[in-house]
Amino acid sequence: MELKTKISAISAIVAATLLPTQIVYAQQETSADEQEVELILVTGSFVRRSENFESPSPLAVVDSVAIDALGAKNISDITQTLTINTGAENNPDAFTQNATAGTSNINLRGLGVASTLVLLNNKRQVVTAQPNNGGVNFVDTSSLVPMIAIGRMEIVKDGASALYGSDAVAGVVNFITKNDYEGVKVTAEYQDGKYGDNKEYVIQGLWGTVGDDSSLMAAVSYTNRSPMFLTDRRLSRIEDDISALGNPGSFFLGATPFIDPTGCSEFGGFPQLLAPSGTVPGLDIGFCGFDFVRTYSYVADESRVSSYFKATKEFSDDIKWTTEVSYARNRAERGGSPSFPILTFPTVPADHPSNVFGAPVSFFGRAIGFGAPGDPANTESDTARFSTTLTGELEDGFWELSYTAARNDFLFTVNDTLAQEFQNALNGFGGQGCDPFTGSAGVGPCEYFNPFATSYTVLPNSQNVIDSFTAQQQIDSESNLEVAEALISTDLFEMDAGAAGIAFGIQYRYQDLTQDYDALSNQDRFSFVIGNPDVKGDQDTWAAFAEVALPLTEDLDVQLAVRYEDYGGSTGDTVDPKVAASWRVNESFSLRGSYSTSFRAPSIFQRDGGATSLNQMVDPLTGATAFAAARASGNEDLKPEESKAYNLGFSLEPVDDFSIEIDYWNFEFEDLIIQENFQAILNADPQDTSRVIRAGDPLNGPLLQVNTTYVNATSLETAGLDLVSSYRIDTEFGQFTPSINATYILDYDLDDPQAGKIDGVGFRNFGNIGVSTPELRMNFGLNWAVENHSANLFVRYIDSYDDDQNCADGSALADGCPGGFREIDSHVTVDFQYNVNLGAMFDTENSYVLTLGGTNITDQDPPQVFTNSGFDSKVHDPRGRQLYARVAIEF
Repeated sequence: MELKTKISAISAIVAATLLPTQIVYAQQETSADEQEVELILVTGSFVRRSENFESPSPLAVVDSVAIDALGAKNISDITQTLTINTGAENNPDAFTQNATAGTSNINLRGLGVASTLVLLNNKRQVVTAQPNNGGVNFVDTSSLVPMIAIGRMEIVKDGASALYGSDAVAGVVNFITKNDYEGVKVTAEYQDGKYGDNKEYVIQGLWGTVGDDSSLMAAVSYTNRSPMFLTDRRLSRIEDDISALGNPGSFFLGATPFIDPTGCSEFGGFPQLLAPSGTVPGLDIGFCGFDFVRTYSYVADESRVSSYFKATKEFSDDIKWTTEVSYARNRAERGGSPSFPILTFPTVPADHPSNVFGAPVSFFGRAIGFGAPGDPANTESDTARFSTTLTGELEDGFWELSYTAARNDFLFTVNDTLAQEFQNALNGFGGQGCDPFTGSAGVGPCEYFNPFATSYTVLPNSQNVIDSFTAQQQIDSESNLEVAEALISTDLFEMDAGAAGIAFGIQYRYQDLTQDYDALSNQDRFSFVIGNPDVKGDQDTWAAFAEVALPLTEDLDVQLAVRYEDYGGSTGDTVDPKVAASWRVNESFSLRGSYSTSFRAPSIFQRDGGATSLNQMVDPLTGATAFAAARASGNEDLKPEESKAYNLGFSLEPVDDFSIEIDYWNFEFEDLIIQENFQAILNADPQDTSRVIRAGDPLNGPLLQVNTTYVNATSLETAGLDLVSSYRIDTEFGQFTPSINATYILDYDLDDPQAGKIDGVGFRNFGNIGVSTPELRMNFGLNWAVENHSANLFVRYIDSYDDDQNCADGSALADGCPGGFREIDSHVTVDFQYNVNLGAMFDTENSYVLTLGGTNITDQDPPQVFTNSGFDSKVHDPRGRQLYARVAIEF
């Protein structure tokens, strides 16, 4: 969009009314008898309510004290413990998260990492410019704000599209910074893991000052995390991490693969025989496998710098201006193999000086293998955000105008083999000084590359020839967001139980995405990552909304909301309503319920993009695991997805300080937008030559690539129960507060375009569009506090679930697993933390708090999964016991 057009659109909006500030900035209203009533805003409504208001939507609040009690170093440490979070990508798994190491996200209800609206102080944040393996751009919670600046986190757990727009299908997570902070606070934290050299340092600072009519707050944090490699704590079986393409490698004569006759196991390879030794005299049929575990990492080598600044100014008693600026710089290096497999099936000519076959053979392996150092992949993410808001008080309400602009720059780099240059080197025209058109094979600057095991002994390869066919893939991506919005909230009329409130407004939202691939990638020159065309697209959205809050009686509140959004073009527009009610049956018991619809448009990437990702696949023809390419392309014919959500719940306080909350929730999606599951395509027809690319024999050869696109799945329905309970007990030994948070999933029904109808509850859902879905997750907590001491104990339980990638009896998946799937065990971990306020203990002027703690203090292994790396990265943490110490000084 041209700048002049943007300015005109923004000016038009600023003249109208729009989206709110659900955060707590309180209004003091003085009645006739001089008594003050404090009205606040909570996430999930645009109308101010009294402090004792009970939200008709299920609302969870995690304040800064609770965040500290978790021992959280970053936001992903918070969200990963939430029982309502299912399938988030917070562990940097190289096998399922190819290019997003160093990022983190939220996945409420397992509905997708882009289905939860993430807000910072009620305003949107830009999505990552680099999508995940599923082709989804998401809000990177690692780039939001320094942890030390967060005051609390509010989560609306039912659908909230009628209030916030299509991104809020699964709910809203609103990170709210501290307000009117005055003073200085510094924290230093050190964490040490049991395995390898996995350490983490976090240093944070917070400063704030408050004047008569203004305030300033600034925060900064620095995090450094050292890597943890798979060899530091091997969770997988050797066969789970063996690639059929190694060096030493294999060679095809016709359609038959032969293990390198010049060496395999003696140089670190793993022979995989496909026929008894001696079937062909002097040769073994099969592959020389490569164990890539040595150089891959569970935890990336990361450094993060995050900063945040907020200023407020009161121009009068009625008008307040707030401006926020934030910047995050994240760098991550993820361990990788010495070189990627070569999927182009290059030919070693018969006259190659190392060719022991005496005939042309096709090489099936990688250029560099056993004994060589790993070649890591690197991500660089820079996120900047500016938000400014003008708020004015009305006699019975307020108005708000705001503008937010944010940008994410994301650079992903990884080395790979150039297909044609590698073939040239096999033909004797390798070397950086060789001209294949004028040179002579193997003469002068022109060198042969030796793909045989003799390269380890008598005929080594020079670095010059290796450098001649190695290049770096670069994906330089940029994502931009601009939001202008306006809102008016005021009393509508008086009712017997109080004033009916109304809020209404409009919003304009602009997003764009560009991905600039290097020139070699544009030409599909790489042998494994292949390449991709550049991506460019944008999207304009206009929205208008209204909300009415009706206190029908002293005990019954009803919320009505509706939102209109117009995406233009083939996507079109939508109207989505929401109705919610809260009924206080008596002082100790209340009921709540809500119903809403939502509409989610195809993202820019799903419509105009495309990417090649590297994934573990199971070949149904052989039952063997392969690490191959999944190449997705955008789909301009996608329809928007639509959904319905409803929630029914109650709150009970049978005795003082003992509370129980239970909610039943249900989400139904139609035309769900997903990237086709590569495994489902393989399972449906492993010999579909238009979608399944194989080496050598196009029907039966080794698996190289699966082509996918983005489609509208038929439906997804999920439902379950949330339980939240706590009991505060005062004793002579201090105050004890036991608590429980649990989520039990009743339904997770999928209608997959490839896999068909799936009951996904209690399954890993490896072969369909779903995510790992254990039926039950529970957190048991116990807090103790007395004078200057406090402690927290958390016991976290994740239910067992079935692995649809592996059969229980070890038989091949292609046979249909007559004995059922292998079970992934349930998992119990224990976290503990102790705090002492040294400043209060020794009566110092400043506050000194020392914290000692640990996560997974009993060092429980994550349940073993027969897959790359040996665990389910969407559910479990591979790091084992982590012990930490933190010092917080405030003055």
